[in-house]
Amino acid sequence: MQITDKAVLVTGANRGLGRALVEEALRKGAKRVYAAARQPIAHSDGRVTPITLDVTNAAQIQAAVEMVDSLNILINNAGVGLYDDLSERSVLERHIEVNLLGTYSVTQSFLPLLTRSQGAIVNVSSLTAFAALPVMPAYSISKAAMFSLTQSLRALLAQHHISVHAVLTGPVDTDMVRSLDIPKASPESVAQAIFNGVETGEEDIFPDAMSQLMAEGWRGGAAKALERQNAALVQANNAA
Repeated sequence: MQITDKAVLVTGANRGLGRALVEEALRKGAKRVYAAARQPIAHSDGRVTPITLDVTNAAQIQAAVEMVDSLNILINNAGVGLYDDLSERSVLERHIEVNLLGTYSVTQSFLPLLTRSQGAIVNVSSLTAFAALPVMPAYSISKAAMFSLTQSLRALLAQHHISVHAVLTGPVDTDMVRSLDIPKASPESVAQAIFNGVETGEEDIFPDAMSQLMAEGWRGGAAKALERQNAALVQANNAA
């Protein structure tokens, strides 16, 4: 999947990593970039189409679908990350609503266009899908669920020649973790690594220095082997 001359949609595109993804898609020669956000921003490049999109709002998702003529790459980047201690159910429900169900709803709605183009889905998850960050447990739970969704979609959509990529980021220098005194990758470098991973066909993209420490162990480990084994069950059922 090359980015040149492709149509790309990025959710959560108004700031941070989302904005960097829009800029990187343009740099790589995308013919159209749909920049979707609850508060969309204007852009000087005529290839950018701003879209108002709250990923938890079914009407806005449908309106977004109607604005898009064709789509090659869907990047589910929109998310919420709040500090909590799991004492309030509503905080967990909010993370699940946005990070898991929002990703699911947007993906299902754009699936006909992606099936037509034999395109790609890119879900921006986190290393917290592997190991919870205790100061953000609700976020960690939702990202683990999102990663499982990504693996399931990968197996189920292979028959339609749609590639499904998980992005497993370490700390990125955005508003969510800016207050933490830890090394962080720039949004621009992470965006570049994400598109490079899509172009080279990496199922699981580790786009920064911290996440890359996990890459080799994950790709050659028992958990990834089990994922492939389980995916083969879908292939066997489709062939039966």
